[in-house]
Amino acid sequence: MTNNISEITANTFQFHPSASEKAGKMVIGHRGASSIAPENTLAAFQLAEYHNVPWIEADADMLGDGTVVICHDATLERCSDHSGLLRDKIVTDLDHIDAGAWFAQDFVGERIPTLVELILFTNETGMNLNLEIKSGNDKAVTDRLIDGIIRDINHHWQGGQQLLISSRNHLLLAEVKRRAPEISLGCLFKSPLPNDWLTSMQYVGADFIHPHDKGLTEQQVKAMTDAGYSVNVWTVNSLARANQLYNWGVTGIFSDISQQFQPCYRN
Repeated sequence: MTNNISEITANTFQFHPSASEKAGKMVIGHRGASSIAPENTLAAFQLAEYHNVPWIEADADMLGDGTVVICHDATLERCSDHSGLLRDKIVTDLDHIDAGAWFAQDFVGERIPTLVELILFTNETGMNLNLEIKSGNDKAVTDRLIDGIIRDINHHWQGGQQLLISSRNHLLLAEVKRRAPEISLGCLFKSPLPNDWLTSMQYVGADFIHPHDKGLTEQQVKAMTDAGYSVNVWTVNSLARANQLYNWGVTGIFSDISQQFQPCYRN
């Protein structure tokens, strides 16, 4: 891993405040266009780009050999033709795992992509990326995952598009901030929103807050925006609810149906 993180990232990324200032009201394809393609595959990200969705969200985890891959679950059985743990696989195993056949015949042969493959895709298309980091089982595993993500970003990210890293593990985010302070961060919160959300945001040094949609109120959104944070809500699959949230002052909506949002949110 490069030792000159600050120099590399400062020359390549577009970070907050530019990320939030340019965002306007936006929709983020949750795991890509995951209602019309198998989630977290290049096909899902390509279809999001085809439908002019400006942002995609993807989940980062790690194989046993240290390769960072795009996969939501720690196990394979839900979204592939294999079972078992990701951490028991190595990069050459990806050639034999079908991550698309379970969804539809048109996607037979889709692979679990590596983070490098996803970064190259965003470099080519200019799509903005929200990368959610899955928490490791212990500090050593989590540190390896953070190392791998920063390594791949430093080596392959070309800039132009915007990058946001998020996680439910706020200690993990604080470590990312320590190692790569130029990267914009988003703290995820499950429902119900904890009373100490502001403390977590301040401790991490995050720019974005990502609350769960369930039970979220206008007063809570106002408190977040009044504190100076951009608010991205997950996961909203109702256009009426999304419209309500936008009217409350929310910046972004994570959605499985991002391709159905009005064009004004997809430019």
